[in-house]
Amino acid sequence: MSKEATVLFDIPGPRARARNAILTAVVTIVLAAILAALIWRLADKDQFAGKLWSPFTEWTVWRHLIIPGLLSTLKAAAVATVLALLFGIVFGLARLSDHWWIRVPAGAVVEFFRGIPLLILIFLAFFVPNKISPQIAESQFGQLQRVSVDYFFSIFGVESNAGVVTVPAFAAVVFGLTMYNGSVLAEVVRAGVLSIPKGQAEAAYSIGLRKNGVMRLILLPQAITVMMPAIVSQIVVLLKDTALGFIIAYPELLSAGFRQVPANYSNNVLQAGIIVAVIYIAINMSVSRLATWLEARSRRSRKTEAKTMGTGGAPPVAGVGVTQQSVPTV
Repeated sequence: MSKEATVLFDIPGPRARARNAILTAVVTIVLAAILAALIWRLADKDQFAGKLWSPFTEWTVWRHLIIPGLLSTLKAAAVATVLALLFGIVFGLARLSDHWWIRVPAGAVVEFFRGIPLLILIFLAFFVPNKISPQIAESQFGQLQRVSVDYFFSIFGVESNAGVVTVPAFAAVVFGLTMYNGSVLAEVVRAGVLSIPKGQAEAAYSIGLRKNGVMRLILLPQAITVMMPAIVSQIVVLLKDTALGFIIAYPELLSAGFRQVPANYSNNVLQAGIIVAVIYIAINMSVSRLATWLEARSRRSRKTEAKTMGTGGAPPVAGVGVTQQSVPTV
């Protein structure tokens, strides 16, 4: 524990430091004992046998199961991340609109998709179009359905055959991830923009900028730094939620590593789960590191730009940079 006082607690005294050291030692011993008991129990059940771990040392397993599943996970996560960010920006800014006919529907859409469990969204996207598309094809909206599938949804693998729309597992997973995480990101964007002091917008309006310019040039660049931790956290959640594609047989990492490997290699469910968990942890840590690097670079670039403006990039302001010796005496 830190020896410096903070807002939350005072500087601990000698007795408090001794008590904290004792509690830390006791908790460490208890956790070590629990871990040792768990390892002993697993060893007693032969869970450390070489035949259970050996499949993950074979290139065939990685080439035909783990790596294809990992690529499917990354593919769904990448597409859903881009679409969710676009959805979040559009609807987050729409919720800040001065026009009620934009603000209210945008809020209804965001609250609707944010309030539905992600698994239900995936089920709806996967099963509902196949059931209702024949009726739509026979109605006045049949032409709209056909054009939508042929010229837009077909890029996600959606097909229409004799009026029956078939949604592949990939498209259903991407739809669910986009709608749910996009709704959360819309709230992040709205909160990030509202967190900027009102004086920033007022100063921009005072020099003649319209609302579009104020939002694009003043508020959003500052809000990005504020929103970055929440955006990264939501992207990590999105990446992990791709595992829900397991339910509709999407061949992602969990399905390949946790279902197919144990089914073909000695039912090593525990070992497969550990390997899959390590892969997910490595990916999420890489995403977090990348976001931290981007945020640090963004901060450095803004500081450099401000320094350049102050050292000659902008005309001097009256009274700024004038030394006391340069002011004539009366």
